Parts: sequence; C-alpha cells; structure tokens
Amino acid sequence: MYKRLLLPLDGSQLAESILPLAVYLAKSLQAAVTLIHIIEKNAPQEVHGSEHLRDVDKAETYLKQVAEGWFAKVAAVETHVHSEEVADVARSILQHVSETNSDLTLMCAHGRSGAKQFLFGSIAQQIAAAAVPVLFIRNLDGGPPSDCTLKKLLVPLDGDPDHEQGLAVAAELARVCKASVHLLTVVPSLNLVSGSWTQSVRLQPSTADRMLGMEAVEAEEYLHRHQLNLEEKSLTATSEVRRGQPAEEIVRATEATEANLVILGTHGTIGTQAFWSGAVAAKVARKTVAPVLLVPAASASNQDE
Repeated sequence: MYKRLLLPLDGSQLAESILPLAVYLAKSLQAAVTLIHIIEKNAPQEVHGSEHLRDVDKAETYLKQVAEGWFAKVAAVETHVHSEEVADVARSILQHVSETNSDLTLMCAHGRSGAKQFLFGSIAQQIAAAAVPVLFIRNLDGGPPSDCTLKKLLVPLDGDPDHEQGLAVAAELARVCKASVHLLTVVPSLNLVSGSWTQSVRLQPSTADRMLGMEAVEAEEYLHRHQLNLEEKSLTATSEVRRGQPAEEIVRATEATEANLVILGTHGTIGTQAFWSGAVAAKVARKTVAPVLLVPAASASNQDE
C-alpha cells in the first residue's frame, strides 16, 4: 500500500485544502510524508490570492510551519525546497516523485474552473499523464473539508480488466480505514450509445435495447463476483448497475452513496492522456465534490506490497 506521500505546496490556502486528507491518510497508512515547494522561474507575485513563495528562506519556513502544525503526530515528515529556479514545475515534481520514492501524490484542484484548470494548471495534467498514482481534491469554497474520514469508497468498473487495478487499492484502503466499498457499472441508455452501437440503434432499435438490457444483466453478474471477492476478505461491499451517461451516473452514485473517495483505474500513460481529452474520468473529476484517486495500471502490482 502507499507508504510515502508527496505533497506539492505553493503557499496558497487553496493548495492547503489537501492537508486534512493528507494527514488522515498519513496516519491511517502509517506513511511518510514529503512536503515540497518548487521555486518557479519568472513566477507571479501572487497565486490564488496568496503570496507566491519565490524566496527559498520563506519557502523553507513555510513548509516547516506546515509540517509542525499539521503533521506533528505523523512519524516521518520531510520538507524540501527546490531552490534552483525551474521553468517546468511539473517535470521537477515528477523528478521528486522518483527521488523520494513517493507512491502517491496528493494535490488540490480548482473548484470552479473545471477539470483542465487544476492547481498549477497544466502541471497536474502532466503529473497525471506520467502514470503515477494521483489523488485530486476539489476546493469549492476556499476552506478545508470539514471531514476527511474515508467511510465509503466508490469504484466504477467497465468490465475492462485493465481498469480493475483500482479494486486492490480500494480493498486495502477499506481495510485500513474501516470503510465500505460500492462497486458501480454504467450501461448506456439507448439514446446515448456510440461507436459500433450507433448503426444497430438506427436500424434495429428494439433489438439494440434488448441487447443493452442483456449487457446490464451481465454487468450485475460481473459486479457480484467482485463483491463476493471483497466480502471474502471480510469487507463490506455493495454493487449497482445504472443506465445512462457514465460520468453523470458515477457522479450521481457518488452523491447518493455519500462516497468519500472515487477510485478510478487508468491505462497508465494512454489512459491518463485520455483523461485530459474529455474521457469519463475527466468529466467525473469536473463534476464531483468527492476526491478522485487515479490508479494507473503500471502501479497496480505495487499495491499489495
């Protein structure tokens, strides 16, 4: 499971919105934490209404204050300021992911500007595309979440084995945090199908509708198998098949179940690039208020260690 968390901070209150969840996960997972600040070349004086830390001494003082104020009860906390000015902040963060052996990066996201306007703009996009596990939390009102306890985890699945790596992460988080897991599959409605289904709907709508109904039944059986596997591990699990637009139904299910975290498996580089081009995960991240954890396939084999 995740043993080292990396938190890039820029000194703004918006970025600090990730801190309550980071503290909770660090304690629950008994994970080490590294707080980093990258000195950006030609950085603006302000970022998100706060002073942009461009001075090394100020940045070091700031990170130490965060460490002492937020992570006093976390066993292993390190701070690091990358003092050499860099133009490519995303690349520098990724280098620190590798150098610190961090297995989970946590970042805050804008609450009002959409999925492509995450904190640091394109920086988060590049980090996600690098096939490293990333947890994003949105900020809607400028303040930290009132409760970061993980009580219910939502895991959307589409039947693709490459997307099932999120299950291992969900199972371990559920065990550690004493949370339940809700499995979800969304089968498109007749008016929402695309690709190879389009011609079938146009020529034989009744037949296509019956086939989608059969797909929903198969989806129930598929989820039930995974639910039983989780229950065999003494975990509380439920499952549900919805009909409609996948991203919208995932968001509705998140709200209906009061899920505290959405865990989405990706294909790694290919999948995360699709994430930023308007795929399901991007739409979910843009619309849900729950944190979203992306688990690339490349990292799946490490989660049981």
